[in-house]
Amino acid sequence: MKLISAKLTTFNLSRRYYLFALLGIAGLVLTSEIVARLGGEILWFQEMGYLPMYLLRITWQIGLGSAVFASALGYLFKNLQIAETLKYTDLHSDAERKQSKTRKRASLNQQLHKQQAISSKYIPTSLRLRWLLPLVLGLSLLICLLIIHYGQVAIAQWQPSVIQPSIAPITPLLFRPELIGQLTIQILRERLSAVVTISVVIALLVYPKFLLKAIAFLMSAFTAWVISRQWMRIIPYFQPTSFERTEPVFNQDISFYIFNFPTLEVVEFGLVGICLYGFIAVLLTYLLSGNSLSEGKFVGISHDQQRHLYGLGGVVMMVIGFSYWLNRYELLYSPRGVSYGASYTDNMVQLPVYTCLSVLALAIAIYLILRWIRFHRQPVSRKPVVAVLILYLTMAIGLGEGLPIAVQSLIVQPNELAREQPYIQRTISFTRQAFGLESISSQVFNPQGKLTEKSIQNNDLTVRNIRLWDKQPLLATNRQLQQIRLYYSFPDADIDRYTINEEKLSKSPASQQQVLIAARELDYAAVPQEAQTWVNQHLIYTHGYGFTLSPVNRVAAGGLPEYFIKDIGITEGTPLSTASEAVRTSIPIGQPRIYYGENTDTYVMTGTKVKELDYPSDNDNVYNIYDGRGGLALDSWWRRMLFAKYLNDWRMAVTPEFQPETKLLFRRNIMQRIKAIAPFLRYDSDPYLVAASTKTQANDPSSLYWIVDAYTTSDRYPYSDIGKEGLNYIRNSIKVVIDAYHGNVNFYIAEPSDPIIHTWAKIFPDLFKPMSVMPEALRQHLRYPVDLFSIQSERLMTYHMTDAQVFYNREDQWQIPNEVYGDKPRLVEPYYLITSLPEVPFEEFILLLPFTPKERTNLVAWLAARSDGENYGKLLLYTFPKQILVYGTEQIEARINQDPVISQQISLWNRQGSRAIQGNLLIIPIEQSLLYVEPLYLESTQNKLPTLVRVIVAYENRIVMAQTLQQAIAAIFKPDPGITPPIIRPVETPTLQP
Repeated sequence: MKLISAKLTTFNLSRRYYLFALLGIAGLVLTSEIVARLGGEILWFQEMGYLPMYLLRITWQIGLGSAVFASALGYLFKNLQIAETLKYTDLHSDAERKQSKTRKRASLNQQLHKQQAISSKYIPTSLRLRWLLPLVLGLSLLICLLIIHYGQVAIAQWQPSVIQPSIAPITPLLFRPELIGQLTIQILRERLSAVVTISVVIALLVYPKFLLKAIAFLMSAFTAWVISRQWMRIIPYFQPTSFERTEPVFNQDISFYIFNFPTLEVVEFGLVGICLYGFIAVLLTYLLSGNSLSEGKFVGISHDQQRHLYGLGGVVMMVIGFSYWLNRYELLYSPRGVSYGASYTDNMVQLPVYTCLSVLALAIAIYLILRWIRFHRQPVSRKPVVAVLILYLTMAIGLGEGLPIAVQSLIVQPNELAREQPYIQRTISFTRQAFGLESISSQVFNPQGKLTEKSIQNNDLTVRNIRLWDKQPLLATNRQLQQIRLYYSFPDADIDRYTINEEKLSKSPASQQQVLIAARELDYAAVPQEAQTWVNQHLIYTHGYGFTLSPVNRVAAGGLPEYFIKDIGITEGTPLSTASEAVRTSIPIGQPRIYYGENTDTYVMTGTKVKELDYPSDNDNVYNIYDGRGGLALDSWWRRMLFAKYLNDWRMAVTPEFQPETKLLFRRNIMQRIKAIAPFLRYDSDPYLVAASTKTQANDPSSLYWIVDAYTTSDRYPYSDIGKEGLNYIRNSIKVVIDAYHGNVNFYIAEPSDPIIHTWAKIFPDLFKPMSVMPEALRQHLRYPVDLFSIQSERLMTYHMTDAQVFYNREDQWQIPNEVYGDKPRLVEPYYLITSLPEVPFEEFILLLPFTPKERTNLVAWLAARSDGENYGKLLLYTFPKQILVYGTEQIEARINQDPVISQQISLWNRQGSRAIQGNLLIIPIEQSLLYVEPLYLESTQNKLPTLVRVIVAYENRIVMAQTLQQAIAAIFKPDPGITPPIIRPVETPTLQP
C-alpha cells in the first residue's frame, strides 16, 4: 500500500510539474513576444525621431486596456462569486440515492423537509422543465452570440503583421437586438460554426461555473483590447478644438460630435457588453443551481438572489438609458427622409421618444437600485417590476419603431417637401461646409468658338503641354524599354511639372514642362525562384535605382515616348542618361538609389560583409554600400536577438555576414511607414516621386523624395452626407515628405485652420511642422490631390443645388461623363493640365474634371483645382449656359467612332496581331473655347509596346486625325492646300432642305 501511495504521489507531482512547466514556457514565449515587439517599436520610433509620440501613444493604450480589463474582470468575477454563494446547493444524484432503499427513503424525506423548510424563503415560481429548458437554452445562446460578436470586433481591431503597421481601427459595432438575428443567420449558414455554437450552448448548461468565468475573462480581454485600440477616438476627447459652428437641433458645437461623441460610443460599447453579460451569467447561474434541469423544476428565486438581480438589472437599465440618450445624437446621421441627417420625423417624433425612453430607463434603474439597497426581508411581489419592464419593452417597440414609421407614411410623405424643406436646407449647408464646397468660386463659362491661329500662338505654353501620353501606355513602354532587369519594376507613373531652364542654351526663357515621372523600384518577387535566397533577399537586393522622366507631349522616333531622363549608368557625369544639358542643370539626380518606395516590402541589412547590388552594367554588376542616415544599428548581440524575434527571422542571430556597422532597414514601404507613425490620418492612394535639391546637408546624395497627401476625416459631422466613402468630413491638412534614400519622414501642416489637425497638433506637438519650413524646391511640386478632388466632385454633382426645392426634385443632378479608353467605356478621371484659366493672364498647373447632366451627354460644367503658389487649393467651377449645347466626351467619342474614314482606319489597325487603343479624351480650356484632344496608340498583342500613331483633335464642327498634334492643330486653324491634308471630317452633316 505504501508503494502504491508513493507512486500516486509521484504521479500527482509529475502532473503538477508538467503543468507548471507548460505555463512557464507559455509565459516565457508571451513575454519574449511582448518584449520584442515593444523593444523593436521603441528603437524604430527612436530612429525616426518620434519616440515621445510613440511612448505617449503606448502609455494611453496600456493604461486604457489595463483599466478596462481590471474593472470589467473585477465586476464580473465579483458578481459570479456572489452568485456562487447565493445559488442553491446541488441535490444528490440518482446513483447515490439508489445505494439502499433505506437510505433512499431517508434522503427523499430529508429533501422534502429541506424544500419545505426553504420554501418559505422563496417567492413562488412555477418553472417546470418545459419552460425552464427553453429559458436556459436561450440565455446560453445569448451568451454565445455576445462573446462571438465581441470576439469578431476584437479580431477586426487586430493587426497581426509586424511589418504592416497599425492602422486606424474601425468603429466597434454595438450589440443591439437587430444584430442578434444577423449573427444567428451567419452562424447557421456555416455548419462548423453552428456545431461549435450548439456544443458551447450545451456545455454551458453542464459546466456553468467554469465556462461562465472563462467567458467573463474573454469578455473582459476583448473589451479591453477593443477600447485600447480605440485610443485615436478617446485621446481627442481631452483636447477638443472648437469648430465655431453649432448644429441647430441640440445647439452643440460641431467639436462635440467630432471629438466627444466617438468616445462616448466607445464607452457605450464596453458598458453594454460587460453589464449585459454580468446580468445574464448571474441569472443563468441561479436557474441552473440545485440540479434544476435534472430535477425538471426550478424551485424559485430567493430573497438574496432577487436582491442581487435587482442590483444588476438596475445597472443594465442605466446602460440602456445611456444608450438611448446617445441615440438622440445619432439622429443627426439618420438616413430617413429625402436628405441625410435628422428629418421631420426624427425631430418631431423620434427625438422625444428617445428622450422619454432614456429618462424612463433611468427611473427604472433608480427604482431597481433602491430595491437592491433597501431590500425587504419579507417576500415582496415582483409583479410591479415585471409590469414596468413589459411596459418599457412595449414602448421601445411601439413608440421607438412603429410610431416613426406611421408618422413618416401618413403625415410626412403626403406633404414631403413642405415638411422636409428646412431639414434639406441643413443637409445642403452642412455637407457643403464639411467637404469644402462652400469655398468654390463659381462663374459662367460661355464658349465663344473664336479660337484662331494667333490664339493658339498666344497660348503656346498650354498647347506645348497638352498630354499625349497616358499612364498606361507609358508604363507599358517603360516595362519593355527601361526595366533593364527582371528585378526592376515601374509600379506607377505620376504627373508633375518641372521648370526646364533653357535660357543659357537658347533664347527661350525657362518654362514649366508637364512630365510623367516613374520610379524604377526593386521587385524582389520577380527574381528567379532559384536565386531567392536569404542572402539575396536581405543583403544583396536592397534597393531600386533611378527613374524615368518623359515630357507628356513629345514623341520620339517610331512613336515611342521621348525621355528627358532614362537608362542606368554613368553618362556625362550623371548616374542616369539625360536628354540635354538643360535637363541636367534643371533636374537634380544625385545618387538615385531608392531604398524606400511604393513597391518595397522586404527588410534589408546594409553595411554587411556582402556588398549590395547597385545596378547592372554590361555583363557585370556594380555594387555599393549604403551610407545613408536610415536604419537601426545591429552593433550588439542583444539587438540582433531582439530583431530576430521581432521579425521572426532567426538567421539574423546566426549569420556571420554582419559587422559592427551593419544596419537594419525595415518598414521600407512608404505607406506602411507613415501609417505606423500617424495612423489617425487617412492617406492618398497615389504617392508621387519628386526630384528636388533641398540642400539640407553638403554632399548629401539624396535628391529623390516621395510626397503623400494626408487627410483628416470624420464620419461624425452632423447633417453631412456620408456617401459611399464612409466619411462626411475631409480636409487635406497634411503633406508628408519621405526621403527615398534616408527614409526620414516629415509631416507639414497644409491647412492650419482645420480644427481636427489643430487638436492632433496639441496632442503630438513634435510631430507636425509648419508649411513654411518645407524646402521651396519641394513646395514647387505640391499638387491638389486626386482623391480629395474626386470626393469633392462626387458631392458637388448633387450639392451644387443649394435651393431646397431644386434639390428635392433633383432637377439639376450632374454626373461624371464616360469616355472610350481602348475599346471600352469608362468614367472620365480627373486629369492635370498646364493651362490658363478664363480671366487669368498666366498658365498654371490645374486639376480638371467635366460634368454632364444626369442621363444626358452634353457638358454642363467643369471643376478646376489650382496647384501653384499662393493660389494652391482654390477651386473654380465653370458652368455652361443652359441655352447652348456644348459637346461632352461621349458625344465627341461617338463622332470619332462613327466617322467612316476614321473608324475605317482604326479597324485596319485592329487586325490580327495588333490593336488600336484610344487614349484619354482631354478637354482643354483655351481662352473662352474648348479644344478636345485624344491620342491614338497602336499595340502588338504579343509584345505590348504601345506607340503613338495618331492624334485626334476636335474643335467646334471639325474633327482632325493627324500624325502629330501640331499637324492636327494646323489642319484646323491653318489648313495648307499644298500639303496632303490629314483626315478632316465635319462633326455634323448638313441637313438638306426640301
